[in-house]
Amino acid sequence: MGIEDIKKKINEDAHLTLDDGLRLADFMVSGKGASLLSLARDIQRQCHDPVIELCAITNAKSGVCPHNCSFCAQSSHHRSPIKAYPLRQPKGLLEAAQAAQKSGAHRFSIVTSGAKLSKGELLVVCEAIRLIKQETTLLPCASLGKITLDEALLLKEAGLVRYHHNLETNRDFYPKVCTTQTYEDRLSTIHIAREAGLEVCVGGILGLGESVQDRVKFALEIKHLNPDSIPLNFLDPRPGTPLEAQPLLTPDEVIMTIALFRIIIPDVPIRLAGGRAKVLGDQQAAAIETGINGLMIGDYLTTKGAGVESDREMIRSLNLTPAIIGKVVSVCD
Repeated sequence: MGIEDIKKKINEDAHLTLDDGLRLADFMVSGKGASLLSLARDIQRQCHDPVIELCAITNAKSGVCPHNCSFCAQSSHHRSPIKAYPLRQPKGLLEAAQAAQKSGAHRFSIVTSGAKLSKGELLVVCEAIRLIKQETTLLPCASLGKITLDEALLLKEAGLVRYHHNLETNRDFYPKVCTTQTYEDRLSTIHIAREAGLEVCVGGILGLGESVQDRVKFALEIKHLNPDSIPLNFLDPRPGTPLEAQPLLTPDEVIMTIALFRIIIPDVPIRLAGGRAKVLGDQQAAAIETGINGLMIGDYLTTKGAGVESDREMIRSLNLTPAIIGKVVSVCD
């Protein structure tokens, strides 16, 4: 099966199989990458308006996480030189949200380290969400680890719009990334958020040592969940973690990987998240044209992000329009 056959399947709204995806991976590594990029960019233009959505996050509770994710500086299993602190209070979280709005963000996510929040901590986050809804025009999101259905319903009642919970990688590669939490645990949290009526944001981190074939399987895992948004992070190795010496992906690898995700998942918005500036450098515009609908702006959890003004200039250079808050980006038919 060639590129034209895969293009025909997409045009007929037929779901790509694992074999189709692995064939795409073959194109990627056999010198036929130009065809892959061309198809991805065609899909991007067909399925998505020239609009970019900006989101920002705050590290609301840092460090001392019991999980051993190999890439994470906040794990208690590693010796990364980061500042650990307890959950920030609602007023401080509101101030972070207001600063994000001034920077142009459309969404703001409260992110906490750890397996899950205590009941008291969850109520603090709910109060912060209510304040953000009252005092800003931002769409509130959260990434709080494992949640129960009752907790998800409390968050929704407070005004939460979207819950973020990454798979990190595909099921087969996952045991090389984390052994303290199962893949099924991650899937369960995503399903619970959906059951509560929340939108779900599901992605992961690339460049952990996985193969191109692993990335195809990862894209298919995400596709089957039918998420509302897919954040793609790229490893920026952290001192003190097991992956501190892992080589960075090259810009070409990143752009080709984005092409794979766009072809396999034509209609769901994909956003560039952590590591984008470090890994892509001056190739971020090319990555956006290949299949990106959103950017995470400002700083990340334990690393610095790109400058907001440089992001604005890049957006202008691509003739992209900042999203209208609440407007669906995908127009694929």
